[in-house]
Amino acid sequence: MSVKINVKTTITQEDSEEIIEGAVIGDFFQKKTASYLQYEEVSEQGSTRTIVKMAGNDALILRNGAIKMRLPFVLNQKMSGSYELPFGKFETATVAKKIAHDYDAESGKGRIDLLYDFSMQGTPSVGTYHLEITFQEEEE
Repeated sequence: MSVKINVKTTITQEDSEEIIEGAVIGDFFQKKTASYLQYEEVSEQGSTRTIVKMAGNDALILRNGAIKMRLPFVLNQKMSGSYELPFGKFETATVAKKIAHDYDAESGKGRIDLLYDFSMQGTPSVGTYHLEITFQEEEE
């Protein structure tokens, strides 16, 4: 089903905080025990298709296009992923501190809340990321 999606990412690094917000139209669907949110983001680098999969205490963010990324999450566990840029592929590591998601079929509203530490290619920590996604079924 088609949904309006608001994506807010708060990145905290040492003494600085950066907030990135955007609104897109995408799709929400459920298969067996997992929920999926799919949307396309357009940036200076080009277009990137993002899929967020949520299932219980784990999540997965897949991005394909201008940015290629695979970030798996399991609550309180260090997980390996990858981040591909035009000049090379980097190993990433995430530790999820919070994975929450819900969807209310009656109101057509849903929410994904993901808080995680992110590091790339063995650096101690690139920062703490707080991804907050809210979505709502589009009116006919």
